[in-house]
Amino acid sequence: MAEEELPGVLILDIGGTHGVLEDLAALLKKHFRLITMKEFLENKKEMSTKIQSVFVFECRPTIDRELLESLPNLKVIGNSGVGVDHLDLKMISNFGVKVTNTPHAVADPTADIGVALMLASARRLVEGCQIAVSPDTKYFAVDWLGVEVTRATLGIIGMGSIGYKVAQRARAFNMRILYHNRNRRRKEEEEAVGAHYCEKMEDLLQQSDFVMVVVNLTPETRKLIGKKELGLMKPTATLINISRGKNIFIVSSR
Repeated sequence: MAEEELPGVLILDIGGTHGVLEDLAALLKKHFRLITMKEFLENKKEMSTKIQSVFVFECRPTIDRELLESLPNLKVIGNSGVGVDHLDLKMISNFGVKVTNTPHAVADPTADIGVALMLASARRLVEGCQIAVSPDTKYFAVDWLGVEVTRATLGIIGMGSIGYKVAQRARAFNMRILYHNRNRRRKEEEEAVGAHYCEKMEDLLQQSDFVMVVVNLTPETRKLIGKKELGLMKPTATLINISRGKNIFIVSSR
């Protein structure tokens, strides 16, 4: 199929700080005619009718009413990540446009990062690296090595695809696994990873040495963990949030 016959896809740019990765752009070119935002803005009259899809990469380009009104043939917005909280789904739906995402594509890597953050926090890896490379370091204190992960209690808030994969990994450390979820997992799934269901999130918070939040960002889960919840946790506990790929962080209540 010739390039001019391919459906147009609007992207912010190719490469650079915020543009689509070049290898990803090469894949898109096999199926679409790539139109950058700059090209679109310079020639809206011609380009607006050619664009049938928008590829959102790292939350860009911004999908607002003005853009939707300028794309009469738009059929689908493809989001390159899992979360769609940066998209006004109701507004987009009113224009008859569908939204797609990739809910399982990064489940394993995200679970890996969650466990890595837990280990890094417990064993003070970042701090240790800084001490190790410092020219002022003469020795490490013998009581410096942090806390045990093995046989500690991990509380997982949100036992979906990623949360369950975290539990699979945590089992290798002989951790006691608690979880809180809207819906309880099947008994055989719980037994496979040794997980125990907490109907009340408060019970999980009070018992856990590590709390990992793995939920979709929705109006119900926004500000899920606040002062009250932190107050229920052990003074030595660590809170790890991997709910959104671009906002992964550790907050320690120590």
